[in-house]
Amino acid sequence: MTDSSASGVMDKSFFGHPKGLQTLFMTEMWERMSYYGMRGLLVLFMTAAIADGGLAITTATAVAIYGLYSAAVYFMGLPGGWIADRLIGSQKAIWYGGIIIMCGHIVLAIPNHQTFFLGLILVILGTGLLKPNISAVVGQLYTSEDERRDSGYAIYYMGINVGSFIGYTVCGLLAEKVGWHWGFGAAAVGMAFGLLHFWHSSDNLKGAGAEPAAPLSEGGQKNSWILIWGFLIVVAIVTALMMMGKFTIDPVALAKQTAVAFSILFFGYYFWIYFTGNLNSVEKKGMWALLLVCIASTCFWSGFEQAGSSLNLFGQDMTDRTLFGWEMPTTWLQNVNPFFIIVLTPFFALMWIRIGQKWVTPGYGIKCAIGLIIMGMGFVVMIFAAQAAAGGKVAIFWLILTYFLHTVGELWLSPIALSAISKLSPKRFMAQLMGLFIFTYSMGSIIASLFAGNYDSENVAQMPGLFTQIATFTIGAGAVVLLIAMFTKGWEKEVEVANAVLPAE
Repeated sequence: MTDSSASGVMDKSFFGHPKGLQTLFMTEMWERMSYYGMRGLLVLFMTAAIADGGLAITTATAVAIYGLYSAAVYFMGLPGGWIADRLIGSQKAIWYGGIIIMCGHIVLAIPNHQTFFLGLILVILGTGLLKPNISAVVGQLYTSEDERRDSGYAIYYMGINVGSFIGYTVCGLLAEKVGWHWGFGAAAVGMAFGLLHFWHSSDNLKGAGAEPAAPLSEGGQKNSWILIWGFLIVVAIVTALMMMGKFTIDPVALAKQTAVAFSILFFGYYFWIYFTGNLNSVEKKGMWALLLVCIASTCFWSGFEQAGSSLNLFGQDMTDRTLFGWEMPTTWLQNVNPFFIIVLTPFFALMWIRIGQKWVTPGYGIKCAIGLIIMGMGFVVMIFAAQAAAGGKVAIFWLILTYFLHTVGELWLSPIALSAISKLSPKRFMAQLMGLFIFTYSMGSIIASLFAGNYDSENVAQMPGLFTQIATFTIGAGAVVLLIAMFTKGWEKEVEVANAVLPAE
C-alpha cells in the first residue's frame, strides 16, 4: 500500500472511515444496480415467448446460459486482477471496466435479438476488470492493524445491496410493464452514473490502487498486451460467427464441461501462487486458511445464485404476486434480499466491532461456515414451499423467509470473506487472489445452473426433490468447513500478527 493510503487509519471522513470508501461505495452501488437489474431480467427474458418480446428459450437452456454468463462474469475477475497488478493499476481497471459494462448494457437495450450475446460478452469483459479491483482497493484504504477493516467492508457491501435494490426495482418495473429493452437501457444509465461519480471523486482514494502492485518489465508488458489483444480479436471473431449463425453451442453440455474446467483452473492457479510465489511459512498458512474460505464461498454461491434462476422462476410461476389487485413484477421479489441487507448491515458491522473489542473473534473460516449453513436452511424452507405449490400458487411469505435466511447467511460469509482475502493474502498477490476469490462466485454460479436445470414448472412434484438436493449439498459442505476451520483459526492469527509488524510499503 502507498503511504497515502496507509494514512487512511487517521481519516474518518465517511462515517468514521476513510473518505475513499465513499467513492468506492457509490461507484460499486451504481455498477451493481446495472448488474443486478439486468440479472433479474435475464432468465425471464430468455424464457418469455417471442410474442411477448422474449427469446422463447427452454428453461433448461436458459438457466444454463444464465449460469455460463454469471460464471464468465466472475471468471474474468482472474485476468482482471492480474492486469491491474501487473499492467495498469486498480483505478484504471475500474474506470475502463465501467465503460465496457455501460457499452454492453447499451447493446442489450437495442431491440435486436441478434446482438443479445454481444451485449452479454461486453458486460462480462467489463465486470472482470472492475469487480475484483474495486474490492481490493477497499482493503488498501486501511493498514493491517486497523480494526475498522471488517466494518468498512460491511459498509461497502451495503452499497452493493443498495444498488441491487435500485436495479431490481427500476429495471424490473420497466422491463415487465413497458418492455424488456427499457429495463436493459436503465442498467446502462446506472453504470453511467457510477462512472461519473468515480471520475469526479477519485482523488479521495489518495493514490490507493493508482499504480500496478508488481509491474512487469517493458518487454513483459509488450508481450502481455499482444496476448490480450489477440484474445479480444478471437472473442470478436467467435462472437461474429455466432451472430451469423455459422455454428451453435449446447449450453447445457457446455455448463457441465465448464464446471470441471473451472475447478481444475482454480486449484491450478491457486497452487501455482502457493508453490512459485516465494512465500514464507506464515504466508503459506494464510493461503491454506484462504483456501477454506474459497471452498465455503463456492458452495455458498451454488445455492445463493438460485435467486436469478430457479427461485426467480418459482416467483414467476408458483407465487401469488398480487397486491391490492395489482401484480407486482417478478423481479421485485428479489428485492427482499437487498432490503434485509440494508436493514441488517449496520447491526452486523457494529457486532463485529464489539466482538473484536470485548471477546475472541471467531476465525474467518468459522464465520463463513456458519453463513453457508444458514443459507442452506433457506432451501429447507423451499422444500415446504414446493410441497405447498402442488395445490396452486403459494403466498410470497415462503420466498421472503428463504431470502431472509439467505441474507443472514450472506452477511456472515460474503463481507467477511472479502476482508479475509485483503487481510490474509500475501500483499504482492492481493489483487490476483481477490480475482481468484471472485472466481469462486463463478464456480458457484456454474454449479447453481446445473442444479437449476432440473427446475420444471410443468412438473411440480419434482420441485421438493430439487430443493432437498441443494439443501443437503450446502448444509453438508458448511458442516465440513466448520470442522476444519476449528484448526485453521490459529493460522489466521499468525498471519495477522506477522502483517501487523510489517512496515507500510
